Amino acid sequence: MKRKFAMLMSVILSIAMVLSVAGCGTQGSTNNTTASSEKKKVGIVQIVEHPSLNTIRESIIKELADKGYKDGENITIDYQNAQGDQTNLKTISQKFVNNKYDLIIAIATPSAQAVISETKTIPVIFSAATDPVGSGLVKDLNNPGGNVTGTSDRVSAEKIMELAKRITPNVKTIGALYNSSETNSVSVINNLKEYAQKNNMTVVSATVTNSSEVQQAVNSLVGKVDAIFSPIDNTIASAMPVVAQTANKAKIPVYVGADSMVKDGGLATYGINYTVLGKETADMAVDILKGKKPGDIPVKMMTDMDIYVNQGTADAIGVKLPDDILKQAAQVFGK
Repeated sequence: MKRKFAMLMSVILSIAMVLSVAGCGTQGSTNNTTASSEKKKVGIVQIVEHPSLNTIRESIIKELADKGYKDGENITIDYQNAQGDQTNLKTISQKFVNNKYDLIIAIATPSAQAVISETKTIPVIFSAATDPVGSGLVKDLNNPGGNVTGTSDRVSAEKIMELAKRITPNVKTIGALYNSSETNSVSVINNLKEYAQKNNMTVVSATVTNSSEVQQAVNSLVGKVDAIFSPIDNTIASAMPVVAQTANKAKIPVYVGADSMVKDGGLATYGINYTVLGKETADMAVDILKGKKPGDIPVKMMTDMDIYVNQGTADAIGVKLPDDILKQAAQVFGK
């Protein structure tokens, strides 16, 4: 009898232990699900891949991590590239909104326009929007209101052309190379035309709608212009090596709106640092993840500008870069 009782107690204890382990496993699973559900979901959408926009994205992710928001740990970052396609932009934006992401970061003006057309509630931060008011992203730079704020990469065509005069003083006719459907580019080209009118210069426009048209557009300017100017245009930036190759062959200097476009063959720019722009964007993201409303955060206009030049391009087209400009340059590419 004692033996049977001992065996019965052993069975009961074994069952109890199994139930206890199962109970612990269920509790652990619940805790993991809760922890997972507490991760903030951040969507990053980029209109196209080119060095400037890639630098911004990489800088955003690094700065978020440095501030304690690490992908896969306490936030989930979903990066999507639209590959220059407006339909892709809409699909990506709808995905982010339908999945109720906690924050959407839209890199470049077309990305931001696509996202804000899909939501008026989810916080949206734009990055590298040249003309936030003119492109309809916000109504007021200091008081954005609503669910949108961000950083602007607006550059001055006047300052870039003043730099151009120091490098190539005999320029009288400028070719304006840009995508006419990018509102950010149109805004800067209007600035260029104002400058040209005040300085007795002529602007010849060559517009494109996609990157496949860029080489033909550059060729159309050969023989008509003394220099080419391209703003921070996503279409042109993505095809900058083609621009440089064609312009270099024709010995035409190309002045651009971004440091990466100089790195890819443009002659020079007076522009912003995109790593800094990315950090500023990430700092806004941190504020919003902590509960601040986007509409209460003023749009950040980048004021610190630097000179960037390409020595290899200068050599290729037979232009001597002045010593004072080389000394002032934040970076000299193509050495």
